[in-house]
Amino acid sequence: MSTADLSVGDPRVGDLRVGVVGAGAMGADHVRRISRTITGATVSAVVEPDAGRRATAIELAPGATGYVRLEDALAAGAVDAVLIATPGRFHEPVLLPALDAGLPILCEKPLTQDPESSWRVLEAEQATGKHLIQVGFMRRFDREYALLRDLIAEKSAGELLMLHAAHRNATVPDSYTQDMLITDSVVHEFDVVPWLAGSTIRTVEVRYGRRNRLTPAHLREPILVLMELDNGVLVDVEMNVSVQFGYQVATEAVFEKGIARIGQPSGLQLWQDATFRIGDHADFTTRFREAYDLQVQAWVDAAKQGAIAGPSAWDGFKVAVACQAGVAALKTAGPVALDLPPVPSFYADAAHPAAATV
Repeated sequence: MSTADLSVGDPRVGDLRVGVVGAGAMGADHVRRISRTITGATVSAVVEPDAGRRATAIELAPGATGYVRLEDALAAGAVDAVLIATPGRFHEPVLLPALDAGLPILCEKPLTQDPESSWRVLEAEQATGKHLIQVGFMRRFDREYALLRDLIAEKSAGELLMLHAAHRNATVPDSYTQDMLITDSVVHEFDVVPWLAGSTIRTVEVRYGRRNRLTPAHLREPILVLMELDNGVLVDVEMNVSVQFGYQVATEAVFEKGIARIGQPSGLQLWQDATFRIGDHADFTTRFREAYDLQVQAWVDAAKQGAIAGPSAWDGFKVAVACQAGVAALKTAGPVALDLPPVPSFYADAAHPAAATV
């Protein structure tokens, strides 16, 4: 009996054959991760229209076959699961054929770029009768975030009152637009903040402070993103993409009986020449390397059992709604309310683990 005759998760099947769609920086990083770091999976296909990027990614995964379109890989029976690492605007055209094939999917954030297309994806997933999509919000797999969530839930420091978050980049490319402050960056906070606090975002507001002179001419930042959650917790997020020194994602939680912080610099501390130094991250690939590894490993393990191990398509839809409100808030004074429909029973009745055990 060939592997093609067996379903994903059958104990007779060895490595999960993963087709990675998109071979840019993120896709290539996932190809490397699956090939060299995690267990139970192999990259069997690289789907990328750019021949140069496709060839470079295949070099990281000996034995993988290159394809221009996912449909070609599906027709060849080359994959058991799909990891989507294309830009967000290309997610829906990849998600739909993967769902139609009934394959497990890990989709990098966002699920799609707007609530309308995300809802179409929800409908397509529900039509399969299975929970196939896990959305790649990797912060849920970060050890410090997991510890903070546990602290909030156990209430040993009292009730959570406020969250202060900072999301800082040294610089961004010229292709980074004003809306991307929300859709490419704060999108992560729109997922992880409700997950931490155990509540839903009610309103989003954007405030502009003094503009950084080093900010690219087409951007106005840094910004302060304010969120009010249904449970009364207030959240502020400093979004800053021209901070120059490095990459930093940090959160401070204010409790009734204490303060907790995560995302602080760690490692070698150096006192020299009347100065103190400690290194910080240059980009997300080091800050969240372990979280990405844990996320992909959990997805592979769950996919073999016919399940998901992290944020669902419904979580992705909620973030799309939050991003829509956030983009509106960039151009509007005052808070913008989120308009969320009732959760479909397909998602409300499912008990998905919030993240892997870390």
